[in-house]
Amino acid sequence: MGDVTPFEPVHMPVGILTAALQELTPRERRDPDPDLAVEEWLAYAAEMGADCIQLSTALHPSVADVPAEALLDPVANTLDLRDPFDEARARRVLAAVDGTGVTIADVGYFDDMLHADPAVRRKKHDFMLRAMDAAVLLGVPAVCGFVGRNQSLSMEQNLADFEASFVPLLAEAKARGLEYRVEQCPMPGWTPGDNVHNNLAYTPATWIALHRICEKHGVGDQFRVHYDPSHSILMGQDTRSMFQYLRDEGYGFLITGMHVKGQVIDPVGLAAWGYGGQTIQRGDWVDGEVSSDPADLGNAWKKQTVLCEHELPGTARHDPLAYLQNRTVDWLDHQLAARELLDIDVANLPLIVEHEYPPARVQDRDALLPILAGSLAFTRHIDRAAAAMYALQHEVLAAQGIPVQGVGREAYRS
Repeated sequence: MGDVTPFEPVHMPVGILTAALQELTPRERRDPDPDLAVEEWLAYAAEMGADCIQLSTALHPSVADVPAEALLDPVANTLDLRDPFDEARARRVLAAVDGTGVTIADVGYFDDMLHADPAVRRKKHDFMLRAMDAAVLLGVPAVCGFVGRNQSLSMEQNLADFEASFVPLLAEAKARGLEYRVEQCPMPGWTPGDNVHNNLAYTPATWIALHRICEKHGVGDQFRVHYDPSHSILMGQDTRSMFQYLRDEGYGFLITGMHVKGQVIDPVGLAAWGYGGQTIQRGDWVDGEVSSDPADLGNAWKKQTVLCEHELPGTARHDPLAYLQNRTVDWLDHQLAARELLDIDVANLPLIVEHEYPPARVQDRDALLPILAGSLAFTRHIDRAAAAMYALQHEVLAAQGIPVQGVGREAYRS
């Protein structure tokens, strides 16, 4: 018998993206008092049992380049940065953090940083710098967002645009001691055009290519990934194989944050269009031209929504066959794979629940509270089950030379 190792499972903190309820604080109250929304969201998160929040910010609807009607989700500017976030505002927010016990994991601004219009791109970059400054004053380690895509260029040409335009943003993050955590959503509905992959950093192979560019310029430590398994399902991928690929390529360190959001594939939609298939007659084009009605442009998201529906963790049926077919997220294996294959600081990697399940997007505080509380509880218990399995199998049994039973899911075979 080998050494006896104690059973000491390590759990991940569980939080919520504040875009889940954009109008928790109505605009008539929060527009004149921009930090009230953050205070009320911290209190709301405490009620549902969250350890932390991902604090969402965005261009205010009055200055945004994309009309609210064209968006899949509500405008998520919980953190209002029309005016710079200064030390006085930070003290007020941090007092609410202390009062609620809910921390801020990072500041999220999800927009197209490679927009083809130079003036629009400049506006978005300037706003991201404001988000970075707010993150510093709040003492959080990162901002979270997209890379985006220049629609006037090919994917290959976008690599050069990334090097010229996005690397300077990472230099700004480095100067502030921050990571830039990139979410990998392909953002198919960002444009009425035929491109499905509108966020350059949508898959592990591009993460690695982009990171190598970053390393050339001394900002490799700033480029990190905020992984969301729902987008993997959309791409026909599975978490375990993606994590194994990163490990095999020597990039298991890239993921430092996670969105906990699922995806449920519609087999009929899949049969009709295929993964990444181009849809037609969506409603964003009228008489052969892009519609001038912003509400019609929201139909560009049918490139995605004809295939699948987002899952709020815990709201989809337990479906072992769907797990094997990668038609929904196997949450237990997701948490096991993270521990088994990635180079992560488990205790400090936040699991941020992102609520985008349309029928449950109740925009009423009291009605939404038990829904989010249930999803957070599900996420926490799944993580604790995975932590227990990992500690038991990889530490306690391994130390005593006791084999683990069975085979389990294997990378590249599911």
